[in-house]
Amino acid sequence: MIVRQPVKKRKPGRGSPAWIVTFADLATLLLTFFILLLSFAEMDIEKYRAMANSMAVAFGSNQVLSDDVGGSPLTLIESDTVSLPEPTDTATSEPEFIDERAEGDAPTKISAGIIELASRMIQELESEVASEALNVTYDETRVVIRFSEEATFRSGEAAIKPEMIPIIDRVVDVLAGCTGDVLVAGYTDDRPISSGRYRSNWDLSAARAVSVVHELVLNREVPAERVVAAGRAETNPLAPNDSDENRARNRRVEIAIRDPECDDSIATEQLPVEIMP
Repeated sequence: MIVRQPVKKRKPGRGSPAWIVTFADLATLLLTFFILLLSFAEMDIEKYRAMANSMAVAFGSNQVLSDDVGGSPLTLIESDTVSLPEPTDTATSEPEFIDERAEGDAPTKISAGIIELASRMIQELESEVASEALNVTYDETRVVIRFSEEATFRSGEAAIKPEMIPIIDRVVDVLAGCTGDVLVAGYTDDRPISSGRYRSNWDLSAARAVSVVHELVLNREVPAERVVAAGRAETNPLAPNDSDENRARNRRVEIAIRDPECDDSIATEQLPVEIMP
């Protein structure tokens, strides 16, 4: 007689199911694949080379990519230090000045008369330009001498400071050798004026322009028919009127000479050409 023993049921294991290991490997490979796609999308050579070398080391390979992408691999040499290339002394490029009077293709066409007048003004007023009492600029049609209010006028007044009269006389000496219409324009900031003499900034800016005009035509070296005075008040500011410094820049008087032509008393080749507009 055969006696059958009862079969004991095995208790299920408490570990993770077998499929989860395969799934984790697949997810890791997919993540790596998409990271590679993202890095290849930029196609930065340096990043590509660094990534490929890092992966080669991480996977235990003794081969790394050479500098030329797609070239033959180089043997990886293990070392505790990284040798950097020795710095080389490279010559600093010198700024190149463009003579806009020369024939040929220039970025901006500037007439010889404008270059000559601006050059003469810079030479005559070099110390004043250096002290920022005034500056000289130019564009395709005119030369502009810009006087700051601080150096030229007292606050709220239109009378020129005595020390500025000799400087304006030197401007007249240069203008006497050149033709061209002269526009003298006065400017203020946006703050309303509080003065019993001037009704508004328009009155003050116009009065300052007229004061400069008087000095230009006083000795008859600059014909009066060439000169026009204009008060511009707070229009055409050089900077936003949002600080005391910017407001000081906007308070100014400008002498603009349009389409000047100068005589040949100074040789053209002796004039500086590195004036920037």
